[in-house]
Amino acid sequence: MTHRLEQQIAFLNEADKLKQIIRGTTLCDASRYENSAEHSWHLTLYALVLSDQADADVDITLVIKMLILHDLVEIDAGDNPIFGTYDASDMAAKEQAAADRIFGLLPDDLRDSLRAIWEEFEAAQSPSAQFAKSLDRFQPPMQNLMSGGGSWVEYNVDEQTIAKRVGSKIAIGAPGLWAFASENIAGYFAERRKQ
Repeated sequence: MTHRLEQQIAFLNEADKLKQIIRGTTLCDASRYENSAEHSWHLTLYALVLSDQADADVDITLVIKMLILHDLVEIDAGDNPIFGTYDASDMAAKEQAAADRIFGLLPDDLRDSLRAIWEEFEAAQSPSAQFAKSLDRFQPPMQNLMSGGGSWVEYNVDEQTIAKRVGSKIAIGAPGLWAFASENIAGYFAERRKQ
């Protein structure tokens, strides 16, 4: 086996650890919490199916690459639920160190190209990155709606907190998805108030 192939396989074996990182969002049926690998896969499917929600200058192939790579750093840094409390600068430093280590397993050319995709996602400045970030924020509310509230119940969040922490991020890259989500979230909270 060549050294290059050994590096590629080492990276792929390391990426398998993402299956062990448990997120704060349950599956749609609320049977268990999802892991970060499942989340990444599901987001790539979201990108394929919801590509019509993207602006014309969004590169869906790049979005899919971003989404499959975006949470690899959680292997070292862990998941931080959006409604949890944590030090953002400390988490950013942990994620950068994780990116150094994990992408560093790859041959230099792959390390540089995949790390650049991850960095573009993190910066959320390009239209493709903004759409990818929107999907990353859109998927958990869809699962929470299906699971009877999921992390919203667990973290005792209200509609305004969801709009502030999630809605503003979705609206940047996918305003139509935020319109859909906000309507359904409002309906969910209206039903809860009746109970």
